[in-house]
Amino acid sequence: MSDQQTFVSHLIELRSRLVKSVVAILLLVMIQLPFAGQIYTIMAKPVLAYLPEGSAMIATGVLSPFLTPLKMVFILGLIIAMPYILYQIWAFVAPGLYKHEKRIARPLLFSGITLFYLGCLFAYFVIFPILFQFIPKILPSSISYMPDINSYFDIVVRLFFAFGFAFEVPIAVILMILLGVTTPEKLSNSRPYVIVGVFVVGMLLTPPDMISQTLMAIPMWILFELGIIMGKILKKRAKEAKQPE
Repeated sequence: MSDQQTFVSHLIELRSRLVKSVVAILLLVMIQLPFAGQIYTIMAKPVLAYLPEGSAMIATGVLSPFLTPLKMVFILGLIIAMPYILYQIWAFVAPGLYKHEKRIARPLLFSGITLFYLGCLFAYFVIFPILFQFIPKILPSSISYMPDINSYFDIVVRLFFAFGFAFEVPIAVILMILLGVTTPEKLSNSRPYVIVGVFVVGMLLTPPDMISQTLMAIPMWILFELGIIMGKILKKRAKEAKQPE
């Protein structure tokens, strides 16, 4: 088979994988669509629980009551379909990997998916209650607190993906160590810069309040330390595997 034919076959397979991923997302959206209102209410529980008495969420846009729940189910469809999407990426890339690379990539892929979901759950069950309990307490008495449903959706999506990807820190650290980009010792020595860096990332990815920024930075730092520990263990195992018996 010529190089051109190989390239075309790869493009056809890539298109097939992309189509399957899009179809999976659309199917999940269609399944959730009849329950879009209920799903949005569940997602809004952290803010609804701490609204001042007599307050309610509002919709300032004409189409917001329809479009916002629709966008919510689409994002949830994307999040739920993430393992299947990553599997399609893996199935496309795996044939070009060596055996030892596949052995490392499989657990890292599974761990990455798990950590992403843990980040989303951490945002919903830990960050949201703290954040939305804090905001009404700092409002001046002259202001009525009635969050807009579209603005709330934007914050929720931003925090879901921010914490989901922030929890991928150990995977990034382990990959850098295994690929020889850096060493556990160098990463340990750069700890002060990392601590400053995670607070800067927290400031950029979360709403402009110290609570959510700190609650993102601290887990990122802990996960960074976990990545160093796991990287040391895996690197040691890799060296032992290369040594002749």
